[in-house]
Amino acid sequence: MTPVLYGPIGRAVEEVGPHAETDPIGIYAACLSMWSAAIGGTVRVNRRTPLVWTALVGRTGLGKGVAYGAAEHIMRPAIGRFLDTHTVSGLTSGASLVNHLWQQQQATEETESGRDVRVLVAEEEWSESLRRARRDHSFTPNLRIAWDGKTLRNTTKEEHQEVTGPALVMHGHITPSDWNEYVSVKEAAGGTFNRFLPITLSAVPMLDDDAFSLPALDVDDLAEAYAWATARPRTIVLGTDAKPLWRLVRRYGRILNATLPEHQAVFIQRTEEQTLRVAACLAAAECSTTITHAMLSAALSFVRHSIRSVTALVAAADEGKRHGPVTAADKVRAVIQREGTIKKGDLMRAAKIPAAQLDAVLSDMGDVATQRHKTGGRPATVLSLTEPEHQEHRPNVVNLAEKRRTRPHSPHAPQPPAQTQREQNASADPFATLRANLH
Repeated sequence: MTPVLYGPIGRAVEEVGPHAETDPIGIYAACLSMWSAAIGGTVRVNRRTPLVWTALVGRTGLGKGVAYGAAEHIMRPAIGRFLDTHTVSGLTSGASLVNHLWQQQQATEETESGRDVRVLVAEEEWSESLRRARRDHSFTPNLRIAWDGKTLRNTTKEEHQEVTGPALVMHGHITPSDWNEYVSVKEAAGGTFNRFLPITLSAVPMLDDDAFSLPALDVDDLAEAYAWATARPRTIVLGTDAKPLWRLVRRYGRILNATLPEHQAVFIQRTEEQTLRVAACLAAAECSTTITHAMLSAALSFVRHSIRSVTALVAAADEGKRHGPVTAADKVRAVIQREGTIKKGDLMRAAKIPAAQLDAVLSDMGDVATQRHKTGGRPATVLSLTEPEHQEHRPNVVNLAEKRRTRPHSPHAPQPPAQTQREQNASADPFATLRANLH
C-alpha cells in the first residue's frame, strides 16, 4: 500500500517527485522531520511536542541524499531561516547534545522572541555517528529524554546545564547493512530506536536528462502555516470524525505488539504516538488545531509504511544469521577477490580483522600470494589470489552472498528451534477485522 502524501507538504512532494531520482516517500519523510522541528517550539499534541524522527534506509545509489536535497528545496521557501540557523550534525555524545541545546537556550533566553530550544540533527552519514556514539553510554538515554520532551541535564567542570522542553528532531541516512550492525534490538527494547520511523527507499526509474533540475514551487500556504504555528502556542486535538479511527489505531498497535516476534515488536511499540505526532504535523500544515479523519488516515498510512520497512529490515537480518557466520578467511578472500591486489594494511581495515589474527588466517590460506613491493619507505606487503594451477590446496572462491545462498543442508546439522507461540501467531493474519477500516 502506497502511503498517502497529504496536505501542502504532500502536494509539493508529488510535484517535485518526478524530477528527482529518488523514492518520493523519502522526500516526504525528510520534509516531515524538518517541519516538525520548525514548529516544535509552539505546537503540542497530547501534552507533547509532535517531533517526528525519521531514518532513510537504502543501499548506496538509491538517493538518500537526493531525497534530503529535494526536501530542502520544498521547505526552504517556508522555513529557510530555521533550517539555516537550527540544523546541525555530529552530536555523538550525551554531553555534546545537551551542551548544544543549553548554549542555544542561553543565547536566545533574552531575545524578543524568547527561549528557543529547537534543533534539527541531520546525519547524512548516520552509521558513522552511531559508531562513535557507542563509546558514550549517556547518548541514547539523552535521545530518549529529548524525544519525550523532558528536561535534559549535564554537569561540566564549570556549570550545571539544564534544558527544559527540548524540541530536538533526528533525521539520518543509513544503508541496510549498517542498520543491522549499529541499530540493535537491545537498544530498541530500551526505547531508543522505536522512537525513529525508518523508511526503506525503493529504486525509481532513471531520468532521461542527467542535468535535471527541480521545479520552482508555490508554497505560500506552507509559509502561512509556519507563521500561524509559531505565532503563539497551539494545542492540536482529535476531531470528532477522527476518534473512531483513533480507536482502531490503538487496537492496531496492540495487535502488532502481541503478534509480531518480540525482536520485531520492540521497534514498533510507539505506533499510536507516532501516528498522532505525524497527524498533528499535518494539521499544523493546514493551520488547523483539529486532526480530521483524513489527516489521521494519512498519518497512519505513513507509519504503516515505516512498520513494513523495519520488519523487513529485521527479517533480512534474521535470514543472514540463519545461514551461519562468515569466517575470517571468507572475509579476506572476498576483499582480495574484489580488489585484485591489496596492501596488507588496507586488507586488515577492509576485512575488519586485527593484525595478529590476519597473520594467522593468511598462514592457513593456500590461495593467497604474498609479495614485497619496494616503496620510498618501508617495503609494502601486497596480497593477491593465486591462479588455479598454482594452488595446491585450493578452496573454492565464491561471493559471500552466493555462499550464504548455496550453503548445503546437512541432515546432521543442528536444526533451528521450534517456533514460539508468538512467532506462530505472527504468520497468521491478525488484522482481518481491521483491514476494511484501515485502508
